[in-house]
Order: sequence, then C-alpha cells, then structure tokens
Amino acid sequence: MKVPANIFAADAIHTKGWWGAHRWLVLRRITQLSILALFLLGPWFGWWLVKGNLNYSLTLGTLPLADPLVMLQSLVSGHIPERNAIIGVTIVLLFYLLVGGRSYCAWVCPMNIVTDAASALRRKLDIRGGGDMPRQTRYWILALILIWAATTGGIVWELVNPVSLLPRGLIFGMGAGWMLIAGIFLFDLFVMKRGWCGHLCPVGAFYSLLGRWSLVRVSATKREDCNNCLDCFVACPEQQVIRMPLKGASKGASPMIVSSNCTNCGRCIDVCAKDVFTFVPRLAHSDLPSPSADIQPPHA
Repeated sequence: MKVPANIFAADAIHTKGWWGAHRWLVLRRITQLSILALFLLGPWFGWWLVKGNLNYSLTLGTLPLADPLVMLQSLVSGHIPERNAIIGVTIVLLFYLLVGGRSYCAWVCPMNIVTDAASALRRKLDIRGGGDMPRQTRYWILALILIWAATTGGIVWELVNPVSLLPRGLIFGMGAGWMLIAGIFLFDLFVMKRGWCGHLCPVGAFYSLLGRWSLVRVSATKREDCNNCLDCFVACPEQQVIRMPLKGASKGASPMIVSSNCTNCGRCIDVCAKDVFTFVPRLAHSDLPSPSADIQPPHA
C-alpha cells in the first residue's frame, strides 16, 4: 500500500501497516478511556464497580488505590491519612516503581489525551518554533505545591490540578474548568510543543521520581539499523531521552533508555519502520549507567 510521504510515520505505515504503526497508541487510548469509564459508570449508570476518582478509589468495595502525590500534600499540610489511604498509596507506589513512574502519564492520565491531540494538530498544521523553558521547571512547580500545602494547611493544588479536574468535571460538571483544559490545549498547540506535560506538569515530575529504577524499559536494541528518519524524535514526548541510547554507540552508551522521564508510551516503537525500539526488562543489560545519571541534552 502506497502511503503519501506527507503523512507522519509514512514509512512505518507502509512497512508494518496501520496497526503496526499505531499499536501502542491504540492500546494506550483503550487503557486511558477504560479507566475513565470505570469512574463514570457509577455516577452515570449506577454501576459502582469503582467508587471515587484518580485521587482515591475503592474497586469492588475492597481494593483501595490512592494517589501518592495527594497523600504527600496531605502529610506536609499536617493531616494524618486513614489506613485505607495508606494501603492504596502503597499499592500504587509498588506498581509504578516496577513498571515505570511516568507510565502513569502515558497510560492513565486523561490530560495526556488532550496534550497528544494538541501535538498531533500542531504537527498537521506544521506549526514550528514557539516558546521554551527548562524541563526542570516542573520539578520547581512540584516543590511549590508542596510548600503551598504546608503553608496553607490544605491540598489547594487539587482544586486546580487539570489531571484531577478533567474526570471530576465529567462527573459533576466542568464549569470554568473547561477554560483551563482548553487553555492547556491551546498552549501546547500554539505556544510551546509539549509544553504542559514536558515542562510544567508537577504530577509528571512526581511520577518520574518513582521510575528511576523501574523494571520495564524501552531499548534501541537495533540501533545499527536506524536510517535517521527522525520520526521517533517527532513522536516522543520526551525526545531528549532517546538521543544517547540511539546515537551513543560510539561513546559506549547503553541502548536502553534509563531516563526516568521516559513515559513508556511506545510511540518510538510504533513509528519506527526499522523496528529499532522494543520494550525490554531492565535486567536485559548489565552495563547500564547509574539511574541518577539521566542524560540531559543541551537543548531539548
């Protein structure tokens, strides 16, 4: 099948077919929408498989799950969490320590759908350039919301956190929240590529701290087959994490992406016509650099 050259990842679609070039993207959307649907079934249809929201939920009246960042804010604000919340946070922490903290961003967070849509439209409209800021900004914002909680004695950030606001708004009504969601979409579309998730979101910053030693990784196992099409760089929401694993063979760099900022979204796997990338267990390579040595490019 001849694929027009102006279509993104045309080589991958031509070589692997549409499904092969979108497999992980489709699976992510199914996962994200399914999780969102579980929270909506109760309020909309009275089917209470899951009660609660992304901050705290109880599945089938038994399994508690709780957001570690919300608990951290609660602790610094001087509140003592209940037993179920502690159990829920422990389960979530163990899960993301194993599979990769920022897997939350790609596979669970509903705002990822919004920002991915903005990125796709930006690419379709061929919008280039725009603003820039250090990716470390999100860590400063994370520190600020913890200071905010400590000084106010409340979890104030959750009142405006778009990650919490989107599913909560679908249940109780969005109101002015739509302006915030639309603002982030327009910001990513016209002002800064991947601005929210890649530079500002403190939730992503927090989950990246959990993923420094996670067991599931993406690896450029066939990097010698790379044809420099750059589609993986275009698709990746954290493109700086690809550079050394893909191009650092001459410097002895491992092909495995060990940066905790990798979201394990799988898009680099999808869009590569040469199947350079794949998911691997972390222990597949014994020559990995220290997790603390995330390689940062001079300009992401």
